[in-house]
Amino acid sequence: MADISTSSEWHEECGVFGAYSHTEDVSLMTYLGLYALQHRGQESAGIAVTDGAWMDVSRGMGLVNEVFRHQIPHMDNQYIAIGHVRYSTTGSSLLANTQPLIVNYAGGKISLAHNGNLTNAAQIRHEMEQEGNVFQTSIDTEVFVNLIAKSKKTSIEDKIMESLKKIKGAYCLTIMTEDKLIGVRDPHGFRPLCIGKSNDAWVLSSESCALPVAGVKYMRDVEPGELVVIDKNGLKSYKFAKVEKKAACVFEYIYFARPDSVIDGQSVHDARFMMGRILAKESGFKGDVVISVPDSGTTAATGFAYESGIPFVEGLIKNRYIGRTFIQPTQKKRDTAVKLKLNPIVSAVRGKNVIMVDDSIVRGTTSGKIVHMLRKAGAKSIHMCVSSPPIGYPCYYGIDTSIRKELIAATKTVDEIRKYIGADSLHFLSLEGLKKSIKDADSNDMCYACFNNYYPVEGPKGDTVGNDKYVFEHAKNR
Repeated sequence: MADISTSSEWHEECGVFGAYSHTEDVSLMTYLGLYALQHRGQESAGIAVTDGAWMDVSRGMGLVNEVFRHQIPHMDNQYIAIGHVRYSTTGSSLLANTQPLIVNYAGGKISLAHNGNLTNAAQIRHEMEQEGNVFQTSIDTEVFVNLIAKSKKTSIEDKIMESLKKIKGAYCLTIMTEDKLIGVRDPHGFRPLCIGKSNDAWVLSSESCALPVAGVKYMRDVEPGELVVIDKNGLKSYKFAKVEKKAACVFEYIYFARPDSVIDGQSVHDARFMMGRILAKESGFKGDVVISVPDSGTTAATGFAYESGIPFVEGLIKNRYIGRTFIQPTQKKRDTAVKLKLNPIVSAVRGKNVIMVDDSIVRGTTSGKIVHMLRKAGAKSIHMCVSSPPIGYPCYYGIDTSIRKELIAATKTVDEIRKYIGADSLHFLSLEGLKKSIKDADSNDMCYACFNNYYPVEGPKGDTVGNDKYVFEHAKNR
């Protein structure tokens, strides 16, 4: 964005994973699954396991391979594990805020990992604090854990479903008890969650790309408003809410998900390739070469080249040992990471009319830096194509773009953005073009709030202007 992935632009949510098996190493399966989901969060990672009597968790700051450099969690006779990779959208990037969370309550032990944002978490937490509840983190996930613990229902399924009736927003959950692995997807289906199976092994994963490395095959997606329970009897499904309007995050297809994932029946790769083809038709840009801002702009760039007949070349080289810069938690760190991460290939762009394809522009700072790099490398002209519409509104559902004034499209026209980033031309994919790109899933079942200001679930306190990521760290805000 300008390459959300190589840019200073977006902050995304998290990745969750869960495994159930009496014959396979569930800790290893979860470790490998988190490795495949690393693109969804790079601040922290954690794995919780149980043997049916005890429950343990290992968590730390950093990448999956850094957190588990020496050892992954292990118990004799372990048969359930859940894992989490995090980018903070609520609460600071602190060890105390890492997941999965584990709590002991009257009903036993429970561990939970969450992807998304609860839009009414501040209100619920304030009410709980007034009742004397104590919170140990500053993340909205702990609100849900407390709701489960307070429920007077008998079964864990009923406790969870009662709690779900009280929360709003975006959530995919993996929950572990001493004998069950549970998955939940919110009624709008904002975030993806799928099921994999092989022999006696069951897996829950944010994306299907993590299933093969864990040794299981894709079975199906968890439906919006569905709760699935996996135990010794297999899988049981419950519908906990009526689905009035599906609203899957369209940015999963534009950027967040890995290209080899399939979400709700739609190949991410195919959607991005079509975005590039439609970009070529809409923009009519002519040039000598097509390049991408790697990696998230690459598939769309190849689609642009395919449609236009202009050759695709590698014009920017990416340092593979630096993570996604948009996931860096501060602007200063993101700016430094851009300089370390991308370098132009001078021989590929010098003297050329360059068409550069990226997935989005959020704040515009990174796009400007990249355009400047290419000019210094001798590019004759730079025509930028973006495989999403202008982002003019914040997201409350698990992406940290909560302050509208930081979004460049909220205050500038397309031509003003072009001048700001220093490009010769600039074209954003139309909203209609975006919808046409998603052919195998119903484009009407997507959330486009960051483009059109239509929110399926209202933002915090009904606000559509801004939101405080650190709301639970400032008492005056509650």
